Amino acid sequence: MYGIVRSSSRILKFQNVRYASHSCKILVLGGGCGGCTIAAKFSKKYKDQPNHVIIVEPCEDHYYQPIFTLIGAGVGKLESARKKMKDVLPKDAQWLKDSVVGFDPENCKVTTKNHTIQYEILIVALGLQTNWNAIPGLAEGLENPDAQVCSIYGPNTVSKVFEKIKRTKNGSALFTFPNSPIKCPGAPQKIAYLAEDYWRKQKRRYAINVVYNTTLPVIFGVKKYADSLWEVCKRRNINVNLQTNLVEIKPDKKEAVFQNLKNPEKKWTTEYSLLHVSPPMSAPDVLKSNSLTNEAGFLSVSPKTLQHTKYSNIYGLGDCTSSPNSKTMAAIAPQSKVVYKNIMATLEGKEMDHCYDGYASCPLVTAYGKCILAEFDYNLQPRETFPFDQGKESHAAYLMKKEAFPFIYWNLMLRGHWNGPKIFRNIFHPFEKTPEV
Repeated sequence: MYGIVRSSSRILKFQNVRYASHSCKILVLGGGCGGCTIAAKFSKKYKDQPNHVIIVEPCEDHYYQPIFTLIGAGVGKLESARKKMKDVLPKDAQWLKDSVVGFDPENCKVTTKNHTIQYEILIVALGLQTNWNAIPGLAEGLENPDAQVCSIYGPNTVSKVFEKIKRTKNGSALFTFPNSPIKCPGAPQKIAYLAEDYWRKQKRRYAINVVYNTTLPVIFGVKKYADSLWEVCKRRNINVNLQTNLVEIKPDKKEAVFQNLKNPEKKWTTEYSLLHVSPPMSAPDVLKSNSLTNEAGFLSVSPKTLQHTKYSNIYGLGDCTSSPNSKTMAAIAPQSKVVYKNIMATLEGKEMDHCYDGYASCPLVTAYGKCILAEFDYNLQPRETFPFDQGKESHAAYLMKKEAFPFIYWNLMLRGHWNGPKIFRNIFHPFEKTPEV
């Protein structure tokens, strides 16, 4: 009898937890770069009212993903890019370690696996979903140590990339960009440049054919930087195939099947000695097919205010939104300021007066010690911060990528203190007129 009572008590306790209800002023979905950054800003505002800010995030670990490219090239270890989620989320906010399962925007509610949360303002920062199973053979290839398939895009895969680069002695090394939006769009070619530089330094480059296959019609979206990258590829004999899509991998044969996107019926199979895959990505499944998203499943927001196009108390931040900027960490910094300022204006009964101009940055590492620091806006026009030509390879830009940017991320951005480099741009370019961000 005692055992039955104790068991029932456990069941009751579990049910209470599972169906717990919460309410808050600011609800942030996602504890990645965007979610952590915006939660930190509001937590400082409401530090004396800790229940005002709730963050929903299921993961135990937080990763600084921009450094994955260098880790994949043997520069640093995964541990340098990882911290415990509890150590980076703001202490003055309430963290619900849970996953979102549903939205009820009409009633200002979000449902997780174990909770129902009523909110006044909702900020969606759920990031992108990596679809490892979208390409037949990819998951099997990554698990097979002899298949020579690798990817910098996963915390469980990035540490294996450099070992496979070192193991490559000859043949064709293929690097791919998928037929979907992806986080850090420059990364698929950055790892190709670093691998090529490694093989050159090891005096085996003559035996390895380096190929970059991208589904895009250009090597990079901003012409100034694209011109520089074409020069890099030409000088170092890196073959670039545009509008070329990886559709299947045969890991047991070390073969990859590609498709010509200009003529989708045209497919061919090629052997490889190394295959680096940037997997297809999408908005998270929980966002798809509801009134919050567009046809592609991304949160539908105004590209300027980042406010939802239908629900005025919902805002989006980062990679999961329909905003047509490049999906990079650098874009989130000014976005977080715009979202914060516009929400505060709304709560105070004022007009929103902050606009996001699409600023993004992509440090294009082209070799060990060299980098092209691309900065641009919605119009794909350069928005360079520093008083040197950032379209040229430089060691200074590489040091920023390797040392300065991680420091800014961990110590400033995730604590709500970093809104992007505009302050430095104003110093170095005092007469340049730029939109308010």
